[in-house]
Amino acid sequence: MPIPSLTVYNTLTRSKEEFQPITPPHVGMYVCGPTVYGEAHLGHARGAITFDIVFRLLQHLGYKVRYVRNITDVGHLEQDADEGEDKIAKKAKLERLEPMEVVQRYTEYYRRCMRQLNVLPPSIEPTASGHIPEQIQLIKNIVKAGYAYENKGSVYFDIEKFLADKHAYGHLSGRIVEDLMSGSRALDGQETKKNSADFALWKQAAPEHIMQWQSPWGNGFPGWHLECTAMSTKYLGDTFDIHGGGMDLLFPHHECEIAQSKAATSKEPAKYWLHNNMITINGQKMGKSLGNYITLEELFSGKHNLLDQGYSPMTIRFFMLQAHYRSTLDFSNDALKAASKAYKKVMNGLKMLRSLQYEPSEIDTALDDEISKAVDDLYKGLLDDFNTAITLASFFQLQKKINLFFLKQKSTGAIREETFHKLVKQTTTIIQEVLGLIEEEDVNAEGLILALLDLYKEAKEAKEYAKVDQIRLYFKQQGLAIKDMKHGIDWAYEE
Repeated sequence: MPIPSLTVYNTLTRSKEEFQPITPPHVGMYVCGPTVYGEAHLGHARGAITFDIVFRLLQHLGYKVRYVRNITDVGHLEQDADEGEDKIAKKAKLERLEPMEVVQRYTEYYRRCMRQLNVLPPSIEPTASGHIPEQIQLIKNIVKAGYAYENKGSVYFDIEKFLADKHAYGHLSGRIVEDLMSGSRALDGQETKKNSADFALWKQAAPEHIMQWQSPWGNGFPGWHLECTAMSTKYLGDTFDIHGGGMDLLFPHHECEIAQSKAATSKEPAKYWLHNNMITINGQKMGKSLGNYITLEELFSGKHNLLDQGYSPMTIRFFMLQAHYRSTLDFSNDALKAASKAYKKVMNGLKMLRSLQYEPSEIDTALDDEISKAVDDLYKGLLDDFNTAITLASFFQLQKKINLFFLKQKSTGAIREETFHKLVKQTTTIIQEVLGLIEEEDVNAEGLILALLDLYKEAKEAKEYAKVDQIRLYFKQQGLAIKDMKHGIDWAYEE
């Protein structure tokens, strides 16, 4: 079966394009991961879920995907700039920890939250600190090509030289080069640079800097932009299929990645650039640097002053999927409550679908065609730039047909057996395996057990021994035992 045509929006060309991998059926995808200096928040969840959908759909379509998502554990300075303190080093000082203790704590926090959101782990999850030799070699290549210079132990990318050689800079983000270069001599404390637009490839470390490595230019640490270029190149080659990340990374991060790659290899790093939009609160971007973020654990527990209640991980996932990844998504309690209801409606639809049995009868050709088309429509949104909102809307339309069968208003035999199995299999696969929406264990088991014990007690007092035995059997089937004691009735795990 041929792979269906998939259309993606390429930020580089500002247009939708048919997805054609460089070496099909293999696909290489690199996504900028978190800087692990604090708790994962709602903004992190959007990027992770967006590219989880890309990963899942590509695999579902039959592609063999190598998905690389990095962990930034060094070199990301405050305000995403070339000056200031390392975000992780600063956190380590505040908490009186080793930097790698901070990294370990928040990396595990991030991964735990991703598991709760049913985000698949990437194929490779490299760390910046684990790839220092690759970064040093990349800098050497850029220096050798004539596009970097060293000054006082720091190495900078030479934007002026890059432009003089007719290379494009600013085309991904739409920045105007003249604006970037204007006033470039007023360096405002950045005397080691030739131009303010130049960006750091390697930074000299002060003696007290707690994260530093030896290099040909002295002790220091890598630039934030360089890290992603080194790691993506190592695992995916000079040019790969998809580079993803948040829209806030367009400039300078991704723009600098392109410049570094072209300087070192004379090639564009990625064929398709995909960017998810932001989560907003009252129209303002959510993020750690703005201090208006809500951590994922706060969302799950409800312990935040902006929250009326806690929301389950699948509610959060559904909240993300109900909007196209390139649109902004505004946070509100009402939106999350609506997402919770809609998610439960989807789960009820799947529950009804799984309960159906095929019962041969007279075929209704019109209904058969209608349902076959409705199932195919589930793919339309996904194949059109991963538009999960359209796919969910298609499912809710299809659910009306499922209700007809569940309520016995129509026999399942009114459609061909082939169509029935297509309905069950494709619908379940798309919801659970592609959208990643799964049933949550949110039933209060303890409450149900206590309710059954009350019924057991009533049946025993009424001498309804058949009912007593039946309740005991229910408990036994679940690996539990009822304990009749002088002072009361309780339950325990069966030994």
